[in-house]
Amino acid sequence: MNNPHSKYKPLFDHLYHCQQEEITLDFATIEAILGQHLPPSARRNRGWWSNRDKGGLQAQSWKKASYHVVHIDLASEQVTFCRVKVSYDIPKVDASGLWNGQLIKSLRRHMGYTQSQLADELCMRQQTISDWETGQRQPCRSSSKHLSLVAERAGFDYKQDH
Repeated sequence: MNNPHSKYKPLFDHLYHCQQEEITLDFATIEAILGQHLPPSARRNRGWWSNRDKGGLQAQSWKKASYHVVHIDLASEQVTFCRVKVSYDIPKVDASGLWNGQLIKSLRRHMGYTQSQLADELCMRQQTISDWETGQRQPCRSSSKHLSLVAERAGFDYKQDH
C-alpha cells in the first residue's frame, strides 16, 4: 500500500498473505484484523465495498493485495474477496535484466495502478513511467532492479523462462 499508516493496512497485510483464491470474512473478523470498528457506512452502504480506483482507502487495501470484492451481504455482515486473475499476456524481462515499456505497463496493470500510482511507488515522476511505457526512454539498470523488487512483492511473474 502507498500509505503504511492507513487504518486499513492490517486488512491489506491479511489479504496479501492469504493463499486462498476466494475468502469470505464477516465484519467482526475484519474489525478484529483492523483492531477497530468499521465505519457505520460499511454496514449499510454496498458502495463502501466497491472496487473503486479513486478515494476509498479501504478499496486500496484489498485491490493492492490483488483482491476484489465479489459479493457483499449486508444482512449477514459478510464480504467475499476473490483474487484478481491476470488475463493478459505478460512479456518477460530480457536476458540483460532490463525492463521494456510493454513489461512495465503489464506490471502496472497487474498491480491495478495508474501511471501516477506506479510513479509514487517507485518515487519518481509520472512522466518517467509514461516515457518508459511509450518507449521514448528505457529504465536504467538500477530502475530495472527496483522494478524487479516491486514486481516480486506484487506477485508478478516477469522473469524470462530458461
